[in-house]
Amino acid sequence: MKAIWNGVTIAESLKTVEIEGNHYFPKETLKKDYFKNSDTHTTCHWKGEASYYTLEVEGKVNEDAAWYYPNPKPMADGIKDHVAFWKGVKVEPS
Repeated sequence: MKAIWNGVTIAESLKTVEIEGNHYFPKETLKKDYFKNSDTHTTCHWKGEASYYTLEVEGKVNEDAAWYYPNPKPMADGIKDHVAFWKGVKVEPS
């Protein structure tokens, strides 16, 4: 799978974890130059507290377009060190 935003592939992996229709990419498959830490946090009742990244690609910014669970609850342990996308990021087969 690959994640594309603003015409640029920002992550690509043969092994994503799919939960609730979202593909979670291993952190090591991110093209880190495009990711900036965000202060945003949300809580999922079964996954735990999510943290976010803002994307910056070729001068365009997409705030909080990627999220991850640094310390997921036990039921979601399979997505530890994985990142998912929304806000216009296209996820498609490689």
